[in-house]
Amino acid sequence: MQDEILLMMPGPVPMPQRVRMAMARQAINHRGPEFGECLNDINRMLKPMFGTKNDCLILSGSGTAGMEAAVANFCAKKKIACLVNGKFGERLYDIGKIYASEAVELSSEWGTPLPLERLEEELENGVEAVTLVHNETSAAIKNPAEAVGKLCKKHDALFIMDGITSIGGDEVLADKWGADVAIVGSQKCLAAPAGLSAVSVSDKAWENIAEWRPYYLDLKKYKKSAEKNETPYTPAVPLFFALREACRIVEEEGLEKRIARHRNLADAVRAAAAAWELDLYPTVDELHTYSNTATAICYPEGIKDSEFRGLVKKEGIEFSGGQDRLKGKIFRIGTMGATGVPEVLAVIGAAEKALRQLGYERGTCGVKAAAKVLNA
Repeated sequence: MQDEILLMMPGPVPMPQRVRMAMARQAINHRGPEFGECLNDINRMLKPMFGTKNDCLILSGSGTAGMEAAVANFCAKKKIACLVNGKFGERLYDIGKIYASEAVELSSEWGTPLPLERLEEELENGVEAVTLVHNETSAAIKNPAEAVGKLCKKHDALFIMDGITSIGGDEVLADKWGADVAIVGSQKCLAAPAGLSAVSVSDKAWENIAEWRPYYLDLKKYKKSAEKNETPYTPAVPLFFALREACRIVEEEGLEKRIARHRNLADAVRAAAAAWELDLYPTVDELHTYSNTATAICYPEGIKDSEFRGLVKKEGIEFSGGQDRLKGKIFRIGTMGATGVPEVLAVIGAAEKALRQLGYERGTCGVKAAAKVLNA
């Protein structure tokens, strides 16, 4: 369709035409067999993406609804520790303060390694559950879910993992890593419309479900309804059909190939940044690595975010700036979902053109550097 903006953000992302068309249908009975089959299909296809044998409960609500469901059902009245090195870790902490008896914030500067030694101390002091954002797109850093899971297992604590921007686009092994509850959002790596989330729950988590639970986000009700291939309340039916089509596309591509594609695209963006002689934002170490679904690049001195991204948008492409404390300091290019080589080369070309228009002359051709990675 003409005049559509190419979204190269850390979500939402462009939707394949098949996904869009899946929503263009007449309403159906959401208690009938057709919707039940759709729900069952989504659950089956999501399990490998989560890396779990557990059922995936689908909620009519965005990723934040999934986050709140996880905390409200399994952390209520518990002492919890929230690992924070970005906006979405902060969000889990904010939710935790509402439901937990005590929520301890274990934070580092956005995009820097988490204080895992402090986490172990808090676990020794009685923390019963831990929250972590696996892939923190606000700072483009991937956090060490496996290491956190090992600490939780050692101290018999529940592990709540936000995989909203990694599931379906990067390796996620919820069961192997010991993630008792994992969450995904529909509009990220799955390339479906915004408005749905899915939550997987381990047997250990079900055994520790809170006595008090919210009404709409009571996961025990979702589990009971899922046994009949239903949802407890009226679902956003068109979004479910779109999500099923998006999951079919993942299945057709093959999960391993999809993950490799995401990594290759992110490598290309990082290569472009290196060619421009611009720093990547996160501070990584052996455990913390760069995100493969979003890349954060530091602005050079003298380049204003609004002017830069405004010029790129005139080219028909939109990506993200920094959020909150990183506003004006970084820009973020998403490489998730259905995007491929043409889209990545287009966004790099538009960014390079805008940098030159604003007087930045350092470095070499980012498009050439990215193409070399993509063609390797």
